[in-house]
Amino acid sequence: MQGAPPASSDDSLIGIAAPHVSPFGGWESYRDAYSALLPTYRDRTFVVLGTSHYGAPDRFGLTRKPYVTPFGEAITAAELVDELAEKAPGAVNMEDYCHAVEHSIEFQVLFLQYIFGPDIRILPILCGSFARSIYQGGKPEANAEVERFFGALGDLAARESNRLVWVLGIDMAHMGRRYGDSMTARANQGEMTEVAERDRVRIDRMNQSDAQGFWELVQENHDDLKWCGSAPIYTFLKAVPRARGQLHRYQQWNIDEQSVVSFAAIGFRSY
Repeated sequence: MQGAPPASSDDSLIGIAAPHVSPFGGWESYRDAYSALLPTYRDRTFVVLGTSHYGAPDRFGLTRKPYVTPFGEAITAAELVDELAEKAPGAVNMEDYCHAVEHSIEFQVLFLQYIFGPDIRILPILCGSFARSIYQGGKPEANAEVERFFGALGDLAARESNRLVWVLGIDMAHMGRRYGDSMTARANQGEMTEVAERDRVRIDRMNQSDAQGFWELVQENHDDLKWCGSAPIYTFLKAVPRARGQLHRYQQWNIDEQSVVSFAAIGFRSY
């Protein structure tokens, strides 16, 4: 966190997007995302939307259990978990096991605890892939259960308003041999420069809260960029449609000698 840019003095920030890549690979983006959070956010509930790498598609994995880290025990907002489970039961799975092994939310909890102390209050939501929509067409909310969850989360967002802070634990493109591509990927070189351009177009749609435009880009070529954060992003855009983002840092990182992951630091405000 050393060398972080100064946070804005106003409290209009409603959320951030940070990576869930290994912290030693994405530390600059983690730093730039989390440095924007003000001390006054300490008592808010952090709604953490993470990529579900192990849970069911078209489902949202919840848990009532607390997150325990070396910093201490975070508080899970069980009443909000119950509200979502009651209003959208067909879209919700209680996925304690997935939460126990999933890093996309765990890393966000660590950074939040580092800043605000161990007993932060969180609403952790694992967002399952919208693979059917990507490969067969249509919007994710063509699934009535997914649409019901979007509505329930949107109602919660409108009611709780500035008592919430949204945290997206997302990575973006996954390119190279590790991810099934024939090419050897090198960060910011060769074909990865085109990937960066395509990433930035998607980021621009996200920052403009253009959910439809963003998802149409994801659907192109059945998401050949393999953005594992697309489901949490789309969920956020549907639940908080007035959010507008600002890109603070975009990065590519060689996770091995032949493969690259991209990610970013983004801040969101409401307009």
